[in-house]
Amino acid sequence: MPLQFSARNRLQATVKAVKLGDVMAEVTVALPDGQELVAAITRTSAETLQLQPGDQVVAIIKSTEVMVGKEV
Repeated sequence: MPLQFSARNRLQATVKAVKLGDVMAEVTVALPDGQELVAAITRTSAETLQLQPGDQVVAIIKSTEVMVGKEV
């Protein structure tokens, strides 16, 4: 059964790097156009998902605040 999410911002990405800390993990993913996103997730989540470089993932972004900048 496919999952549905309430978050509207879902980006297909490829895991580029996973840095495990004692409690948290830093996961860098690359978008198809080469831009990168970095997510801080729990180490347990990274291990449960068995995240490895090259894995195809979906970056799901849900936030109550999003900043937009523009040069003027």
